[in-house]
Amino acid sequence: MNDPIVPHPNLVNIYGCTFGKDVFVGPFVEIQKNTKIGDLTRIQSHSFICEGVVIGEDCFIGHGVMFINDLFDGKTHHEGDWIMRTTTIGNRVRIGSNATILPVNIGDDVIIGAGSVVTKDVPSGSIVKGNPAR
Repeated sequence: MNDPIVPHPNLVNIYGCTFGKDVFVGPFVEIQKNTKIGDLTRIQSHSFICEGVVIGEDCFIGHGVMFINDLFDGKTHHEGDWIMRTTTIGNRVRIGSNATILPVNIGDDVIIGAGSVVTKDVPSGSIVKGNPAR
């Protein structure tokens, strides 16, 4: 495991995750266990990366981006019924500030507009925006 570049280590919550080389993590970021962040990826302030997220190399995660690993279907009422889902982000992906990423697969060379809500898989080379992102 490589150590990320964290200019304000007392202002982040990082535990049980794996980092590639030269990863940057801004202040007020939480990265939970069982996540993997690829080489040269930059994570801006106030972002939340939950358990089960894999982010590729040379990605940019804007300010306040939220990753979600739960999809409550209205039938799940008890914690024991909860199923953690995963998200995979390809290489060279750019995610704009305040986007919300549900459990999906995002290909390489994708741009996601600021404020977008990604509810479905995004193929490589796509540009998506909006709520839901299209």
